[in-house]
Amino acid sequence: MKAREVKRAKLIARYAEKRARLKAEGDYDALQALPRNASPVRAHNRCKITGRPKGYMRQFGVSRIVFREKASQGLIPGVKKASW
Repeated sequence: MKAREVKRAKLIARYAEKRARLKAEGDYDALQALPRNASPVRAHNRCKITGRPKGYMRQFGVSRIVFREKASQGLIPGVKKASW
């Protein structure tokens, strides 16, 4: 799944300029002819380590589970477990 997302991101980048131009012209028939995965809406954030799609923390690029493990081990700079 991670490889599929990378492939999708490359496709989005390749067609970004063409999509913007067609959208500005209002040529929706030509937009429909582009590959479905060229649409930026189809991109999904995934954990860089596990590939988990849910519980993604955008600021760190990992899922909540991986974040908790790495933070507990002290591997994320500036993050420490709260205690009061």
